[in-house]
Amino acid sequence: MLHALTYAFVDAVNVLLIGVLVALAMMAAAGRYARVAALLVFGDWLGVLLTALVVLLAFDSLGQFVKHIVESALFGILLILAGLVSLVLAIRGGDSSPLINRILEPLRSPSPLTVVVGAVLGAIQSLTSVPFFAGLAVLSASDIPAVQRYTGLFLYATVALSLPTLAALFLGLVRWAPGSPLRRLFDVARAHKDLVVRGAGILVAALLIGIGILHVV
Repeated sequence: MLHALTYAFVDAVNVLLIGVLVALAMMAAAGRYARVAALLVFGDWLGVLLTALVVLLAFDSLGQFVKHIVESALFGILLILAGLVSLVLAIRGGDSSPLINRILEPLRSPSPLTVVVGAVLGAIQSLTSVPFFAGLAVLSASDIPAVQRYTGLFLYATVALSLPTLAALFLGLVRWAPGSPLRRLFDVARAHKDLVVRGAGILVAALLIGIGILHVV
């Protein structure tokens, strides 16, 4: 299970959700940020959990095929290739502001729609994430009993949302104490947004390449 959670932690570097939370912290009216952010993160967690359940069921249905892939050198090679692609995309960069602005439209006040938006974001992030699939493949190929594997998905989703949750708490503290060192740290990160986003992408790429190399070796 710990091996699978390693991939969930890599998946936690969710630049899009963190970017939405940053924008939300800057625009939300007083007293609304905490409620909207909590519902958004919960919805994202729910989306990750439900998507993980479907993917794990699919992997389990393939049985020995998934186990064979995970235990072969091919799995490590695929991780390395995914890391190299991620590295190229991170270096090239890109502006996600238009997408973030569209996501923010239904998040101006806390509502059930906030949870739905979070769930959709969680599902999309998961389905486009190599670490997400890799972790579930490892979990499916493990000798862990089925009941523990599926109940472990709650922990898997929680780890996958660990960094966005910490980011939401950090942003809440920044709003609560605008004159604190945390605010100055936030201002520096905001002023170098492109560098931070690129750094996050490079970190994910490096982790994927590193894990892939260790698997092949």
